[in-house]
Amino acid sequence: MSFKTTVAVAVAVLAGWALRDAGAGDWPMWGGNPHRNMYSEEKDMPTAVDPGKRKEGSEEIDMATTKNVKWVVKLGSQTYGNPSVAGGRVFIGTNNESPRDARFKGDKGVLMCFDEASGKFNWQLVVHKLDSGKVNDWEFLGIMSSPLIEGDRLYVTSNRCEVLCLDVKGMADGNEGPFKHEGIYLEDPKLLFDEAALKAEPKIKPGEHDADIVWRYDMMDELGVFPHNASNCSMFSLNDLLYVVTSNGQDWSHTNIPAEKAPSFIALNKKEGKFAGEDDINQGARIFHGLWSNPAMGKVGDQHLIFYGGGDGLLYAFDSVPQTAEDTNYLRHVWKVDANPPEYREKAGKKLKYPTYEGPSEIISTPVFYKDRVYVAIGQDPEHGEGVGQLICVEAKTGKILWANKKIHRSMSTCAIAGGLLYIADFSGFIHCFDAETGEQVWTHDAKSHFWSSALAVDGKVYIGNEAGDFYIFQQGREKKILNADASGKVTNFGSPIMSTPVAANGVLYVATQTHLYALQEKK
Repeated sequence: MSFKTTVAVAVAVLAGWALRDAGAGDWPMWGGNPHRNMYSEEKDMPTAVDPGKRKEGSEEIDMATTKNVKWVVKLGSQTYGNPSVAGGRVFIGTNNESPRDARFKGDKGVLMCFDEASGKFNWQLVVHKLDSGKVNDWEFLGIMSSPLIEGDRLYVTSNRCEVLCLDVKGMADGNEGPFKHEGIYLEDPKLLFDEAALKAEPKIKPGEHDADIVWRYDMMDELGVFPHNASNCSMFSLNDLLYVVTSNGQDWSHTNIPAEKAPSFIALNKKEGKFAGEDDINQGARIFHGLWSNPAMGKVGDQHLIFYGGGDGLLYAFDSVPQTAEDTNYLRHVWKVDANPPEYREKAGKKLKYPTYEGPSEIISTPVFYKDRVYVAIGQDPEHGEGVGQLICVEAKTGKILWANKKIHRSMSTCAIAGGLLYIADFSGFIHCFDAETGEQVWTHDAKSHFWSSALAVDGKVYIGNEAGDFYIFQQGREKKILNADASGKVTNFGSPIMSTPVAANGVLYVATQTHLYALQEKK
């Protein structure tokens, strides 16, 4: 199967943003803020957890059998995106295999909204699958984007390769914004191009448990993008702009890029959803497979730079301010660097093929900005199996590689950096601890199961789950210590694969398995 794979952000200051790693409070986007470092300053996170047992003949969890579980809710059957937490609400993408609404049957992408305090279901966005099938929108993947929440607005990438702006309250407070066709969208988004359908009374009338779409930007229709298997970008904003990776990629043949000239990376005006600029790197023909990384940002000197992991295996830095040239606006790249060592590209005078074990990889993990450096690992679609990898540390201003370590295998994981140490997992099932300054490997642990997720560093601990459902709690530090292992070395198992990354917000740790979302809290 192909890849399916705080403080409310930070305070706006002058022309830009003042950012720090995620503090105590909300977690309103992937990584907590645009630095994307999987680190939080939350305290009192649990050191022991029991996810409990399911009630007989049911998918409901028996709360009497749990430990340090505040609440748990049922999701679909496959959940890859991380929860985002803001304004008293928890948002997470999944699929429709446990329908919340009898009107919507079968395979759909779903974004669910829950009450932060109780886990009560508030509303959901339901998105039809693309008719083109798995080449663009793989079965049962659902919505993979971790939404961005800013005040009363939410921004998310749907499985249809759309950027959607939603009202965080759903339809409960009425239909806000210029988009007034939620009923038609729920019936079939293709009807949005049918003038007769737009004038007719919709067959489905949105209710208080449905999403309120403020605006919609269709990247396939507007840009000619051809998403490969999944659209997943978890975006962020700076001033009035959203920064979005388009998910462009190969067709079913895995030899052709149908939209070579389509952009890989764009900026949209977040108030209206209008195009504001596209990348200037002409990456289309160089894409190995697809585009599944997320953008990051850091202030370098007096300039905000956007860091983007390319589908060609290169790490790019862009100026955040679009430039105007002839008939378009573009985002100027400041530097680029190959995240693959030369020997992954060519050996003994022969070009190594993608996706062979020894060959080059793209970037799927998200770049992390930390102390004027950028950290990122290379990796591939899980369908390609295991292979050689590399983790690099780059000077944010120049793109100069400060260190590189090839002891890591292919990875989709984003770094968590705390106390001068960097924690990252790889697809071969290892979690590594590196010295963030030097790149020296401090310790490693073989979890014996693939990691799709990333580690979260918080409260002196490191949390991460794997494909087997094993949930590890490490102590932060140069000595490897697993806090939740029994005498035989066995750790907590959640009974379902954990493909998403834990997040911490307002004293609660959120862990999403493929089927359930847990709110974990140390009971006093």
